[in-house]
Amino acid sequence: MRFDLILFGGTGDLVWRKLMPALFQAFRHGSLPTDGRIVGVARDDLDDEQYRALIKSRFDEVDLAKRPSEEEFSRFAARLTYLRMDLSNATDYTHLAAKLAEHQADTVVMYLATAPSLFTIFCEHIGAAGLNGPQVRVVLEKPLGHNLASNRAINESVRKVFDEKQIFRIDHYLGKPSVQNLFAMRFGNALFEPLWRRENIANIQITIAEELGIEKRGAFYDSTGALRDMVQNHALQLLCAIGMEPPINAHADAIRDEKLKVLRSLKPWTTESLRQHVVRGQYSAGTINGAQVAGYASEPGVGQGSQTETFVALRTEIANWRWAGVPFYIRTGKRMARSSAFIEVNFRPTPHAIFKTPLGSANRLVIHLQPKDGLELHLLAQGQQNRGQTNAETSATVQSLSPVQLDLDFDKRFGSQRVGAYERLLLDVIDGRLNLFVRSDEQEAAWRWVEPIMESWKHDEGPRLYAAGTWGPGAASAMIARDGFCWPEEC
Repeated sequence: MRFDLILFGGTGDLVWRKLMPALFQAFRHGSLPTDGRIVGVARDDLDDEQYRALIKSRFDEVDLAKRPSEEEFSRFAARLTYLRMDLSNATDYTHLAAKLAEHQADTVVMYLATAPSLFTIFCEHIGAAGLNGPQVRVVLEKPLGHNLASNRAINESVRKVFDEKQIFRIDHYLGKPSVQNLFAMRFGNALFEPLWRRENIANIQITIAEELGIEKRGAFYDSTGALRDMVQNHALQLLCAIGMEPPINAHADAIRDEKLKVLRSLKPWTTESLRQHVVRGQYSAGTINGAQVAGYASEPGVGQGSQTETFVALRTEIANWRWAGVPFYIRTGKRMARSSAFIEVNFRPTPHAIFKTPLGSANRLVIHLQPKDGLELHLLAQGQQNRGQTNAETSATVQSLSPVQLDLDFDKRFGSQRVGAYERLLLDVIDGRLNLFVRSDEQEAAWRWVEPIMESWKHDEGPRLYAAGTWGPGAASAMIARDGFCWPEEC
């Protein structure tokens, strides 16, 4: 396939930290089509060789296993070229047209690794220059807007220039191998689907925790916060994957139709549920891995007296026949006790106990997303016998059950066959597969659901403080305890 991959924002953090390493891994694995170009676009005054040298220097900062040898980078760099361009300058789009004409690619992918504020300007100029032909695909990075109105405005401007099938709204969590296994587990096996309903499941918990703080993104994060950065997209997409009905086939719209139904079925917020079922927090100074770290308010780029949340925990329900009454808990935060992302499905206890079991024990399925990738199935098995306790009528011995688990580690099983999230998604864009990308009506439904939370925060007392290195404010534990449940580290 003859393709051009145009990386707008080609000298930026996302390109050198995520996209270039992913493209190199695809090149190393032999899955990147051979007849293709990667074009970095930015305002920096560079030529091709200077751009290649810049990317090569940045590879020294990625994981050791993903760094190329000199020989590998030399072959990979032959695909790299550079174009100096200002996206707000209409004249510069004639230079882009000339660059594309050099190669006459069958497929042109335009990846906007830029500030979302440039999306509308970009689309206007692309349309005016006639560079939106049917062979062109555009990739939009999050955050796509900061509320429902801005999200709609961006989508409307993009749709004036591109058809929906040309628009790839990326959520890199959907490209993670573990999320692919979530779909495979549910819809490729007969074991779990009959149990996947309110009669058998007590609650479902989604945790996305990070030890890292905001690093050098203080100005960006202070205008975004955990709700927009993680809940509105990543966490809700995971909730959809867990809660959706089986699609009629594996086509993109069949999958996205079912995810949309979940988002539209989420219980609407009320004044009381916003007060009881949403907790926001902000990390203060604390200890991570034995080292003292500063609080959010002291981070560079953070405004004085900032009310931006670095932690969110909430409770919701999917109001349909499959899930009615089952609580779904979401929590995400920075500077947490450890970096870990997982989904825990807690099954109901047996309806009639004939064995002696540990207090509160029940079956659990834990779906690990990162850093571990795999499944844990927690069961009960026969342990020691208590002969001092018998039934008077039958003289039957009461048997004790002990917790055991089945641990399926996908990294150990598949090893080097695993494909990273951005690698998978970039290859899907080049091939035109929309399955793992978000449709505009999904995004709007997600924004519509989180907006009442944002509105309520304008009138509350601000985020609750939690020490860095902990699991967040105590109010998050109190929220789940009111239902008689607990987070896994507290049970």
